[in-house]
Amino acid sequence: MFIYPENLKAKPMLWLWELRDIGIIGVSFLLSVLALAQGMGMPPLVITVLYAFLAIRVDGSSILDFLRRAACFLFLEQQYYEWRLDP
Repeated sequence: MFIYPENLKAKPMLWLWELRDIGIIGVSFLLSVLALAQGMGMPPLVITVLYAFLAIRVDGSSILDFLRRAACFLFLEQQYYEWRLDP
């Protein structure tokens, strides 16, 4: 029995994350544990867990995607408005 995704062009998923996110989380978790063992403290581990939480995908979108779009809209991309009266 084969189970295909609804859209064959969809990005590969594993549990609640894309595979790219799983790779990023795995590598950063490993580096965070090594940093914790070297006495650098908890901030790298906290950042890794925060990224893992923000990258959870539900119905094709994540909180991280929303934050990226909001930052682009509010800070990074110029908004263009044209005011005129249409007769």
